[in-house]
Order: sequence, then C-alpha cells, then structure tokens
Amino acid sequence: MKEFFSDMLSTIIFVALYMAIGDIYIATGVAIAIGIFQVLYLKLRGRKVDAMQWMGLALVIVFGSATLYLQDPRFVMVKPSIIHFAIGCVMMRRGWMARYLPSRAVENLSSRMVNGWGYAWAFLMFGLGISNIVIAMTYSPQIWGYFISFGAMGAKIAMFGLQYWIFKATVIRRLSTSGAAAS
Repeated sequence: MKEFFSDMLSTIIFVALYMAIGDIYIATGVAIAIGIFQVLYLKLRGRKVDAMQWMGLALVIVFGSATLYLQDPRFVMVKPSIIHFAIGCVMMRRGWMARYLPSRAVENLSSRMVNGWGYAWAFLMFGLGISNIVIAMTYSPQIWGYFISFGAMGAKIAMFGLQYWIFKATVIRRLSTSGAAAS
C-alpha cells in the first residue's frame, strides 16, 4: 500500500483539497506542486523514481497546466481515466497478481483463479476509466469529485473485499481438504 499511496499522492491530495475547499484551480496548483516536490525529494535522497511516479507527474503537469491555462476543469477531471486505462492494460498481463499474494495463497489457489481475478481487475479499471470520462464530460466538478472520491474508490474497495473473501475461503477449503486427505 505504501507504493500505491506514493504513486497516487498528488491525486489523493488534489481530491481531498478539492472536496475540502471546492476550488478546483487551487487544488490543481497544489497537486502539481506536490507531484514536483515528491519527485525532487526522491531524487535528492538518491532514491529511484518509479515509472508510475514519472507518469503521474507528467499527467498532473500536462493536464493540470491545461486546466489552469484554459480555465477548464475537464482536463484535470479526465486524468484519472488515463491512469485507470494504463493500469488496466498492465493488469491484462497474465499472472500479474501472483506477486502481490502471500505464498500460502499462491500455493493453494489455481493459476486459473488468480488470472481470472487479474482480468476482472483490469476490466474494473477500464470500466472506471470510461465512467470517469462520462461523468467528467457530463456533470459538474462537484459531482465528479464525489464519483472519484467515493464511487471509484468504493468500487475498488468492494472488489478487494470480495476477492479477499473468496481467496480466503478457497485457501481454507483446500487446506482442510488436504489435511483430511493426509489423515
């Protein structure tokens, strides 16, 4: 979660600030500054800047600058869609999820199940990206703010909870079955 939080820091601060003060332009300026500061901080500390962080910085600078220059919030509102689409494409790679699972889960879950859930996550990302574009182009920045804060995040939390529950039940069932067979 630390890496995810780091990758999404400027977006998280943007949404939180926008929801708190209701000014998309101030929130955009702060998000750009946070993104630049974060990369500079890592560079000064001699740490590697991950590709996701470079992409996030480029997106926040390009779309944030377009929002500020053109005084059109839709540019920054569409940015999460690009991130969702990029993540969705990465998640289409077979087996990507296995490296995030504990060894006990990897040993007791079929690759078919793990790959299936990986593809389900990819389709969720694509669906959220499309939904974000529709909401950003159709509704007010306030409605969009609620969607990106609660709708998109809620969908990811619900998906994670469902997957966790199913994986846990499957592992427990397999372990109890293999324990009964060993007896």
